[in-house]
Amino acid sequence: MSLEQFVGDLKQLVEDAKTAFGSASSGDDLDAARIEFLGAKKGRLKTIQKSLGKVDNADKPAAGKELNATKSAITDAFDAAKSRLGTGADGEVADPTFDPTLPGTQFRMGNLHPITQTINELKDIMGRLGFTHAEGPEVEDDYHNFKALNIPSSHPARDPLDNFYLRTAQNQADSIGKELDDENPLLLRSQTSTVQIRVMETTKPPVRIFSLGRVYRPDTPDWSHYPMFHQMEGLMVDENVTLADLKTVLRLFANSYLGGDVKIRIRPSFFPFTEPSVEADYYWNGKWVEFGGAGIVDPNVLAAVGYDTESVSGFAFGLGIERLCMIRHKITDIRYLFTNDVRFLRQF
Repeated sequence: MSLEQFVGDLKQLVEDAKTAFGSASSGDDLDAARIEFLGAKKGRLKTIQKSLGKVDNADKPAAGKELNATKSAITDAFDAAKSRLGTGADGEVADPTFDPTLPGTQFRMGNLHPITQTINELKDIMGRLGFTHAEGPEVEDDYHNFKALNIPSSHPARDPLDNFYLRTAQNQADSIGKELDDENPLLLRSQTSTVQIRVMETTKPPVRIFSLGRVYRPDTPDWSHYPMFHQMEGLMVDENVTLADLKTVLRLFANSYLGGDVKIRIRPSFFPFTEPSVEADYYWNGKWVEFGGAGIVDPNVLAAVGYDTESVSGFAFGLGIERLCMIRHKITDIRYLFTNDVRFLRQF
């Protein structure tokens, strides 16, 4: 193909395109013309471009320059027709009543669930107090959930009616890497204290960790109980750890979460895994509110993970995350947190 013939085809293409774009009276007409001349696969410009290879090699630079000029001319003609008809990039006719100076419609952004917000804040507070976050499995064995925590086989906390035991094959290996047997059945963990045991099994003192996560107990749902809820557990093991250290950490935690100078008190209690054991309360909004269980780690628990009970001691505490969330936001029923009602969740 000669250069003159190629250039002649290009000039004819420009004239045809200008005529088609100029005669378009609607967005659909203009879009059809755009596809005819500028279509990516079967457009007339694309067809002529393919014929560039038939031009003599000596004339290809000049032919390519003419091809680029033709493409620009056709594109300009299309843009002019688009402006004339008031269409968008896809040829759709613009709404004549549209006012681009008006503010746009604001989309509603989603929020984090109040429990998630509480967990994130607790992680931040405990991190600033020098504790490291630790995690553990939600499917636990009897050893980590009870035996290593000094909970005897006769303790009512082991009652099948108070736990979600899992029925599995005798020879099936569990996710923790042990053979299942009747002496060490699997269950959904009933407390996050199991994480303390797993950390101490692999970590030498000093230990300063906290864990947050779901726990499961077959409670009948009411305003203050739910079969699945969240706990935060704290553990510190070192030389000469005392109740004074525990009370100081709880007071600093309460001040950080609730704000201001919060009063803390501890009352004697009993838990199998701490000795002495205490219940911690804090004074907020004119009344004493239960904080959670705590105490000095029982020497039997330290011995179960191989610690020297003569050289180290520690404290542990457990707090209900839902309780902290409900008190902060003045929520009166724990079931509201699990209803997935957007009218409720949008408040946070």
